[in-house]
Amino acid sequence: MDIKILGAGCAKCHQLERAVRATVESQGIDATVSKVEDIMDIMAYGVMMTPALVVDNKVVVKGRVPSEDEIIAMLKKAEAV
Repeated sequence: MDIKILGAGCAKCHQLERAVRATVESQGIDATVSKVEDIMDIMAYGVMMTPALVVDNKVVVKGRVPSEDEIIAMLKKAEAV
């Protein structure tokens, strides 16, 4: 699974990155997590509000930090596909 956190470096972007990394580790999910900070790369996903979460090239959240339960549900759903 390929997970990207889109954000230029704001507090919420860092919060989302920490939450996603912690969830991947605690749930034993086989994933590569990376951070995308370049505004042109972020815009290429059609995202105008950060932070955003991209799982396997699909934007699943934008403009907010989801709860841990939401992150788990999104990653488990993507893992099942």
